[in-house]
Amino acid sequence: MPVPIALSSSSVFPEPTAAAFEMAATLGYDGVEVMVWTDAVSQDAGALQGLVKHYGVPVLSVHAPCLLVTQRVWSNDPMDRLRRAVVLAESLEATTVVVHPPFTWQRDYARSFADGIEKLSTRHPGIRIAVENMYPVRLARRTFVPYSPGWDPTQTGYGSYTLDVSHCAASRINSLDMADRMGAGLAHIHLGDGTGEGRDEHLVPGRGNQPCAELLASLGERGFTGSVALEVATRGARSRSVREAALAEALAFTRTHLAVPLSR
Repeated sequence: MPVPIALSSSSVFPEPTAAAFEMAATLGYDGVEVMVWTDAVSQDAGALQGLVKHYGVPVLSVHAPCLLVTQRVWSNDPMDRLRRAVVLAESLEATTVVVHPPFTWQRDYARSFADGIEKLSTRHPGIRIAVENMYPVRLARRTFVPYSPGWDPTQTGYGSYTLDVSHCAASRINSLDMADRMGAGLAHIHLGDGTGEGRDEHLVPGRGNQPCAELLASLGERGFTGSVALEVATRGARSRSVREAALAEALAFTRTHLAVPLSR
């Protein structure tokens, strides 16, 4: 069965969540990843179900509200936000929830994070809660890690992971190596690209220096059964047509390289 390709709703920002469904349908994506953020539609199961029905595009994954700007979405309690993301995914028949490691200042959440994921996974066995690799933050001459216990979730160990290629570039590591570290726990991929400049760029795959093509080609032999979500920054697009052209290029790249088996 072909690996399904989703359009992350973050890829159409600053346009709203509904625009992601429209563009996914227009461009021929297999589904949408809903980034839960301050847009009320992204938080509302009924509204999202309406978009699924209207555009004929399913929700394949849900990104829990983990960003600094979403710390008050749904609840002040980050574990409750994760729980609600799982319930939302279940109501939309999505199979994956993406979550970031806790921030360093979220001490109680960090202590309960692994146990909380395990309990939620037991209560919702149809959902894979996939912890995403992040990256060190570089400001001027200083580098710090704002995540607890670190930016690399494989050093702690979880049942499921989301591999973010742009974050690998920002961390100055090879995404193939990260996929190897995640092993059988690799459940989901955020596909973008980066130049290794130490910042999170989310370029169209193929425009940076990460081995995006090789990663996609390797998924068959890895036994990958998840989905690939395009997370491409189009905030600077001058128009809807420019944004759609970038997202069409990203989809074509992904389809092309998923169809080519890795040769050793």
